[in-house]
Amino acid sequence: MRQHKKITAIATVLLIVFFTGSVFALRNVEASRGREATLEDVLYLPSSKTIKRLSLGYSGLLADIYWTRAVQYFGAKHIKHSQRYDLLYPLLDIATDLDPHIIVAYEYGSVFLSQQPPDGAGQPDQAVKLVEKGIRENPDYWRLYFTLGFVDYIDRQDPKSAREAFEKGSEIPGAQPWMKVMAARMAERSKDIHMAAALWQQLLETTTNKEMQKTARLHLASIQADHDINELERLVRMYEQRTGSVPKTWQDLERAGLLRGTPLAPYGEPYVLKNGSVEVQDATKYRYLGEWRYNEEQMY
Repeated sequence: MRQHKKITAIATVLLIVFFTGSVFALRNVEASRGREATLEDVLYLPSSKTIKRLSLGYSGLLADIYWTRAVQYFGAKHIKHSQRYDLLYPLLDIATDLDPHIIVAYEYGSVFLSQQPPDGAGQPDQAVKLVEKGIRENPDYWRLYFTLGFVDYIDRQDPKSAREAFEKGSEIPGAQPWMKVMAARMAERSKDIHMAAALWQQLLETTTNKEMQKTARLHLASIQADHDINELERLVRMYEQRTGSVPKTWQDLERAGLLRGTPLAPYGEPYVLKNGSVEVQDATKYRYLGEWRYNEEQMY
């Protein structure tokens, strides 16, 4: 017991010395450049092998530290609406090198990477690289195939690769039956608004990360608004064909028997009818509006 405590104490001291030395070394380097090193510079090292050698058997602990640092880094950049997340992938790569079975880093980290700025790093290819690494290390964890298919379809707009991911994942024992449905739907045309909604809904229901839940809800609201606007503008065109004029209010469509009541957007506010076009009142609530416009009609 005493020997174990002694080893633990020595390891702790060495880790403190290691990080302290990193701070001083980086400060000296940055001083020559005319600026002081930031905390994110200090906690990032280019070689996970070096870190693992210096971990003295505590690589799992260091993996947790680097994963936590990746989350903090992403959060700080996200709050500032940053357009660059240069250290996000390196931090995630180090965390997963130190502990190849840290599933949360693959699942959440890939979404952080794949989302477009300012919601993420705008690096979907890096996200795929990270998830594929996770699959190699954890081949029996089917949810990583869902994550891979999600990124392929939503962010890379590559339904073929997404189909392959869902199909492979569906063959793993314990995989949910809907993985086969996902694979079949991916065989259909790209930009499927219904498939996109299903993917975001599935992510919303399976993640416990608050930021990812918020992002999923934003996408779902935007997708629903896109669907509604497509349908409402179709009714507007029908009204024009019947009457030869553009409807000025929703009541015009009601009187023509094309609509029942004032149509409401996902957050409960009425849609705006303006010069024959349909809009939302506050576009900031529907950040991804327009991403799926008109593609629903192209499916049929």
